[in-house]
Amino acid sequence: METFLDENTRWRALESRDARFDGLLYYGVRSTGVYCRPSCPSRRPARPQVIFFSSCDEAETAGFRPCLRCRPGQPLRPHPQVDLVAKACRLIEIAEAPLSLGELSRQLGVSPFQLHRAFKAVMGVTPRQYSELRRIRQFKDQVRQGGGVATALYEAGYGSSSRLYEKASDWLGMTPASYRNGGKNMEIQYAIVETYLGRMLVAATRRGVCAVSFGEEDDQLKAALRSEYPRAEIRQAEAGLREWVDALLEHLNGQRPRLDLPLDVQATAFQLRVWEELRKIPRGQTRSYSQVAQAIGQPKAVRAVARACASNPAALVNPCHRVLRSDGGLGGYRWGLARKEALLAHERLDGE
Repeated sequence: METFLDENTRWRALESRDARFDGLLYYGVRSTGVYCRPSCPSRRPARPQVIFFSSCDEAETAGFRPCLRCRPGQPLRPHPQVDLVAKACRLIEIAEAPLSLGELSRQLGVSPFQLHRAFKAVMGVTPRQYSELRRIRQFKDQVRQGGGVATALYEAGYGSSSRLYEKASDWLGMTPASYRNGGKNMEIQYAIVETYLGRMLVAATRRGVCAVSFGEEDDQLKAALRSEYPRAEIRQAEAGLREWVDALLEHLNGQRPRLDLPLDVQATAFQLRVWEELRKIPRGQTRSYSQVAQAIGQPKAVRAVARACASNPAALVNPCHRVLRSDGGLGGYRWGLARKEALLAHERLDGE
């Protein structure tokens, strides 16, 4: 299990008491010396007190004793969805060359749709993205260990430096050069629809959403988009964005609690880390700016977190409205505090 579940994924499984991970993941509590299944109904421990294990033997070797409530040592078949994803991860990890979704699903005996949906639900990324993340991580590890860039590049499976740049940009969004040039040579489509928060503009490149914004007038929204990308080719295309617009509307209306759309935005590494953390906040819940700073491992960067929230170009996709001041105050919101308050109230009602 340790080969494919990172610390944040494990913590989310514990935090939500996700029974899908029972039998595949265990956690020990340092203060009590007890280890449990993720779904254990006992009081949730503080994160610094938790240590994760992939088996009961591993936990007991480390000196932990089994919980008497969830009885982690009793035989339990892993959730089939998580078990499927575990097998898919191991196939990806041992493959000499990247596996296509079709080849991966064929080896596992399931449909590509079934595998893609299960993988995204458990891991938060697609099989292709997981494979690319591993390759990029392998490249970084090789460089950190003192290997030359060229050697690390080829050992990670990249045929050239341009190939690495191309793949890395899929994660980092549009290149800084594209953004600095005002979107020159970029094609951006947009649609504007009515919501209970007013008019909503959704804009996207061929790679993903580049803007989601709210306003009172269509001309105001279009002008803001054009000022952001003055040299891009921008055109209205309601039909071309229908799937993503519908997903956003369903999310607003509480019909789609988890919103997962591809992004194509220019951002710093710090902003990306903050926005990724925002997407982990469950609908109907909030975090403070300081809690987000702690979650990304930079507890002193509270003001920087607030600035990253304020610069968010994609409302709802990166739910910056779920971040409040430590005293419970609303803080700021790029599209107006009234909208932030309405969003939070609507989400709280959905959860009741």
